[in-house]
Amino acid sequence: MPSTIGKLTALLTMMHDHAMGADIVRKLEADGYRHTVGKVGSMDSAKVIAAIETAAKNNRVIDEKRYRETHGLYHAILEALQGVSRGTPQIRDVLRTVGLTFAIVRGPMSTEQDQPDEGEWICVCMYGTIGAPKKGFEHEVLGFGINHI
Repeated sequence: MPSTIGKLTALLTMMHDHAMGADIVRKLEADGYRHTVGKVGSMDSAKVIAAIETAAKNNRVIDEKRYRETHGLYHAILEALQGVSRGTPQIRDVLRTVGLTFAIVRGPMSTEQDQPDEGEWICVCMYGTIGAPKKGFEHEVLGFGINHI
């Protein structure tokens, strides 16, 4: 099983509702990672950002009273959203809508014994669809972002 924050976040995003998802959650919890999974659909990128921030705060992945934690999360979300939207994170302006599952994971970069302590990191992965706001006019998309806390 992979032991880096990025691999675990990507796997959790795409496999959380499959049998392998329980193994990923056990690995995350055994290694001391904080995590959550959620869903969001919107034509407004601000609503996507807000949904992910809210999930991180409500599930205690970050402490909303600590600016650095919110700031690190925000940059990880923007990086992932750029991947989803292929550059500039605009959705409504170009008549696009997204339906996304997202995972947020916080902890060390790696749990390997030979890795030096690099502090805590936060990782956001989004998987779902993007397309015109009409059923059947969308395609799969994946976005990924990581930032230090």
